[in-house]
Amino acid sequence: MITVIEQLLTKDEVGQFREKLAKADWIDGAQSAGSRSVAVKQNQQLDRADILGKQLGDAILRKLGNNAQFVSASLAEKIWPPAFNLYQNGGHYGTHSDAALMRLPDTGFTIRSDLSATLFLSEPDEYDGGELLIEEQFGAQAAKLAAGDMLLYPSSSLHQVAPVTRGQRICAITWMQSAVADGAAREMLYDLDQSIQALAPDRPKDDPDIDRLVHVYHNLLRRWAKV
Repeated sequence: MITVIEQLLTKDEVGQFREKLAKADWIDGAQSAGSRSVAVKQNQQLDRADILGKQLGDAILRKLGNNAQFVSASLAEKIWPPAFNLYQNGGHYGTHSDAALMRLPDTGFTIRSDLSATLFLSEPDEYDGGELLIEEQFGAQAAKLAAGDMLLYPSSSLHQVAPVTRGQRICAITWMQSAVADGAAREMLYDLDQSIQALAPDRPKDDPDIDRLVHVYHNLLRRWAKV
């Protein structure tokens, strides 16, 4: 399931992020690439230990924790500290898959990557190319979202970032381990929860039909969740 979280950051918040990132110390992105992906990765990133990156990453985590759609779609149990990358002058990231297990050195923090996320911090008209291409059962899906929007997609998918031929593409990326590892089950739970949220406002607070749907949702979650 591919899900768009619109306006995770407001335009003002995006502007504040961009102002700070304009002064950041970007390094070669190949330093964090795996043994196979290093050959197809050409971008820049903030070092994992960069103070600015940690501060902005923490701000994103707070936003995610308060976003009902994100919580519903991901059922995230663990979230990788957000990282920041920059593509320009033909920078790209060829077809690759994300590591199934991700370990943060010297911390003991490990996640199983069920979902990947890209938070766009550049407007689409600021750069040419740079589409996030995600291979699905029925072909590749291209995404180039408005600044402040986030895309959630399966970490198991093959994906790539097309070459940026003009301007700069700046994004934050992260991964998460879901309490429900099975993607099909997670998608059904999301659809059911979104339906409940859409129906509930027009019904009485004690509507028995809504209560039954909530009952079903939580029993399915109880059946499928592994925590």
